[in-house]
Amino acid sequence: MAEFSLPANSKIKNNGKTYKAASGASNVRSFKVYRYDPDSGQNPRYDRYEVDLDECGPMVLDALLKIKNEMDPTLTFRRSCREGICGSCSMNMDGTNGLACTTAIEDCSSKEVQITPLPHMDVIKDLVPDFTHFYAQYASIKPWLQTVTTTPSGSERLQSPEDRSKLDGLYECILCACCSTSCPSYWWNSDKFLGPAILLQAYRWLADSRDEMTGERLDELEDPFRLYRCHTIMNCANVCPKGLNPARAIAEIKKMVVERAV
Repeated sequence: MAEFSLPANSKIKNNGKTYKAASGASNVRSFKVYRYDPDSGQNPRYDRYEVDLDECGPMVLDALLKIKNEMDPTLTFRRSCREGICGSCSMNMDGTNGLACTTAIEDCSSKEVQITPLPHMDVIKDLVPDFTHFYAQYASIKPWLQTVTTTPSGSERLQSPEDRSKLDGLYECILCACCSTSCPSYWWNSDKFLGPAILLQAYRWLADSRDEMTGERLDELEDPFRLYRCHTIMNCANVCPKGLNPARAIAEIKKMVVERAV
C-alpha cells in the first residue's frame, strides 16, 4: 500500500456535511470524501455520504456516481470509460492510489472509505487534480517516433516480433499518474524529477527499434534530478492499475546511460 499524503490544500475541516442513506437500508457503507471549491474562499473539508450498497454498483466509481446523481450534485470528479482504459478517475481511495472504476468497494478495508484527490497535486476542485505540470513533463520527453532516415517508399517502418515484444509492459501506460503521485521522490522534487510515469514513457521510445534518436533522448534524461531521484522503493509498481513496473523501466534507462559511457 502506498503511503498516503494530503493534497496541496491541506488545512482540512472535519465538520463537513453528512448525507444519510434512505431509512430502512441495511447494507450501508460510509464514504468520507474530500471537498474543495476554490471559488468559495473556504478551506477544504470532508463530507460524509452513506450509500446503500444494495442499490449501487460494486465499484467505488459507482458509489461516487450514485452520490452525485442522487445525494449531492455539487460533487466533482473526472470519469469517462469506466473500463480502466482512460485513466480519468484516478484518485486515492482508502489510502491507496488507483482507478475508481476498477477498485471494488468490498476491497476497501476501512469501515469508512476515505476518498481524496491524487496526493501532492494542486486541486482544481474536489477530486479533480491539476495535471498541467504532469502533461508538460510528458511533452518534454517528445513522446513520438523520431527518425533521421527517409521512410522506405511505399511501406511502413517495420520491426521484428522480437523487437516489438520489447514494448510490452510499456505502451500500456494510460498516464493516470497513480504511480508518480505515490512516489515520495516525486512529491519532494516534482519540479525537476520526471517521475515514474514519464520515465516509463521515455523508455518506451528508447526501447523502440525504429526510433533513431537514442543518444539525444539519453542526453535529455542524464541529469541528477530528471532521472536519478528514483530510489526504487516500488510504490509505483504496487499501485499501477495496469500492472506495469515503472521502476524497472527507470533501471533500464540508467543501464543504457552507463553502457554508452563505457
